[in-house]
Amino acid sequence: MVDRREFLVGAAAGLIGLALPPSGSAQQAATTRLTDRLSLITAGGTNVLAYAGAEGLVLVDSGAPAQTDTLMAAVRQVSTSRPQSITLFNTHWHLENTGGNEAIRAAGATIVAHENTRLWMATPVWSPAEDRYRQPRPAAARPDKTFYDTGSMTTANERVEYGYLIAAHTSGDIYVRFRDANVLAVGDVASPARDPELDWFTGAWIGGRVDAMARLLTMCDDRTRIVPGYGPVMTKAQLQAEHDVMKTVYDRVFDLVRKGDESTDMLKAGVLNGLPRTWKDPQRFLYDVQKGLWAHHNKLSPDVV
Repeated sequence: MVDRREFLVGAAAGLIGLALPPSGSAQQAATTRLTDRLSLITAGGTNVLAYAGAEGLVLVDSGAPAQTDTLMAAVRQVSTSRPQSITLFNTHWHLENTGGNEAIRAAGATIVAHENTRLWMATPVWSPAEDRYRQPRPAAARPDKTFYDTGSMTTANERVEYGYLIAAHTSGDIYVRFRDANVLAVGDVASPARDPELDWFTGAWIGGRVDAMARLLTMCDDRTRIVPGYGPVMTKAQLQAEHDVMKTVYDRVFDLVRKGDESTDMLKAGVLNGLPRTWKDPQRFLYDVQKGLWAHHNKLSPDVV
C-alpha cells in the first residue's frame, strides 16, 4: 500500500511533468479546452480550471480529495512542460473544492485565497447538518497568500484578476477572471446543477448571494464563459436567470422572516412556486435562507426586534 507521503510525492512529480505511474483506482476526468491554454477539468463533478503556459501553471480549485490522482493525471495532460511557477486559487474553503491542495502544494504551488478562507481552514468548524466539528485542515492544505479585496497577476499573455464576493456562499468566496480569455470562475456562488447552498454558519446569506451575482454580471458580456464550482459552464443569460430567481426568493421571504416564519411556513406559503427551477431539498434551502437572514437581521428592517 502506498503511504500518504509517497502519494503526495508521486502526485507532485506527475504535476510538474515527471513520470507518474498510472493509478488503477483513478477514473478518467473530463477535459474541455476553452482556449489553446485554458482547460476545464471535471473530476467527480467538481470543476477545476487549468491555464498552462510556459511561464507558469494557474489552477482554480483542486477538486475533492478522492479525485486528486485523477486531477493530477488530467493536469499533466494539459501541462506537458515543466512550469516555472504554479499558482492555485481556492474559490472558498469547502473540502470538495480544496481536496487536492496538499498534493499541489507539494509540487511547489502558491495557494491564493481570501483571508477568511484561510481562517476557516485553520479552525475547527461546527457543521450543523452533520452535528459535529470539522477538524482544521493540515497546514500544507491552507492558503499561504491571502487578500481582502482584489488582486491581479499576469502569466504569459493572460491577465488574471480576482476579487472578494461578500457572504455569497461562505464568508470567503472569490471570483477568478481570465480577462483575455473571457472566462470567469465563480466557485459555488453560481449553482446551475444542484440546489444553491448558503453556508450560513460561515457567513453566507441570500442577500449576499444576490449582490455577488449582480457584481459578477457586470464583468460579463454575451461571450463570457462562466465556470461554477459544480455543473456545466454558464452563459451570462443563465447567470442572470439564476440571479433573478434568488432575488425573487429574497423578496418573497423578506416579510415572512420578519414575522418569525420558519422554513416550513415559507414552504407552505409557496415562496418557491412558479420559479423556473426546482429544488431537490426545498426545506433545507429555505432553512438556510431563514438562518442566514436572521444572522443579518439588521438588514431586514429598522423595526425588527
